[in-house]
Amino acid sequence: MSRAIRIGTRGSALALAQSGIVAARLEAAGATTELITVMTPGDKSSAPIPEIGIGVFTSALRDALADGMVDIAVHSYKDLPTAPDPRLSLAAVPPREDPRDALIARDNLTLGELPAGSRVGTGSPRRAAQIQALGLGLSIVPIRGNVDTRLRKVESGELDAVVLARAGLARLGRLEVITEVLDPIQVLPAPAQGALAVECRVDDMDTEHLLQSVVDDAATRAAVGTERALLAALEAGCQAPVGALADVVEDFDADDRIVYRLSLRGVAAANWIPGSAAEGPAVELIRASATGDLTEGEQLGRALAAELLELGAGLLTTSNNDAEHNR
Repeated sequence: MSRAIRIGTRGSALALAQSGIVAARLEAAGATTELITVMTPGDKSSAPIPEIGIGVFTSALRDALADGMVDIAVHSYKDLPTAPDPRLSLAAVPPREDPRDALIARDNLTLGELPAGSRVGTGSPRRAAQIQALGLGLSIVPIRGNVDTRLRKVESGELDAVVLARAGLARLGRLEVITEVLDPIQVLPAPAQGALAVECRVDDMDTEHLLQSVVDDAATRAAVGTERALLAALEAGCQAPVGALADVVEDFDADDRIVYRLSLRGVAAANWIPGSAAEGPAVELIRASATGDLTEGEQLGRALAAELLELGAGLLTTSNNDAEHNR
C-alpha cells in the first residue's frame, strides 16, 4: 500500500495516544500513516452523555470513514454502540491494556481509607452503583471532562477522589497518579474497557487484511467480543450499571491436554437509582460467571446475560445509551 493510511481519530490527548498505538503497529509493518482529527458531538458538549445520544463519541468518526475522508477509524471499543454498522468492518482489536478501574484520591488514600461522606467523582453509572454497593458511605458526584480536568478536581480539593480507567492513564503515561487499582471483585470493569476497536470500510479488503495481519490480537478480540455479547443481550446500553470481564484461561480437556477457554464474569445493579445519595437504599448487585470454549464467546455472553436477567437484571433494559466515557 503506497499511499499513506489516513487514521481517523478524536482530538483528545487520549484518543491521539490510542491512534498512535495503531499507527506505530502499521508503520512497523512498513506502512505510512497520517492522523486525521475528527470532531464528534461528545467533544462539543458538556451535557450528560444520556442527553446527547447514542454514538456520541463514534458516529462522526464512522461517517468520516464511510464517506472516504479517512481509511480507518480508531475507537475506544467500549464507546461503540453494540449494533454493528453495515458500512464498516471491525478489522482489528489490538492487544488490550489492563482493563481495571483506578482510584486517584487525596493524600494517597485507598477506597477503603476514604472517610464516610467523601466526594468521589465518576461519570459512569456502573462505577457509581458498584462503589455505592460497597457500603462505605461515600458520596458519588457525576462528572465529565478529560483526564486532566478530572484530576484537577482532586488537586483543587473539589473532590476527594475520582475513578478512571487505568488503561487511559497508562496510555497517557500518568500511572503515577493512581492511589489504588480497584480489584474487579470490588468494581468490575465496563465491557471492552481497555480495548481499542479499529474499523475500515467493508469493501476495503486491502486495508482490512493489513489490519488483521499486523494489528489484530485474537485473544483480546475473543475476550472483548464475549463481554460485548453480554451487553448486547442485556439490551442495556453502556450507560446502564453493567460490568463484564472475560479472560482467556488455561484448562484441561478430557485427555488432560492444555486447552484455552473463556472465563466470563458479569455484574448488574438491579435497583440502583442515578444520583442516589450515599445514605440512600442499598444497591443490589447481581453477579454471575461462566466458562466456555474460546470459539463460542458470543454464545457465552448471551447465556450469562440470560442468567443475569433471570436473577433480576431485567430492570436494566430501559436504557440504551452510548458508552460510559472517562476521558
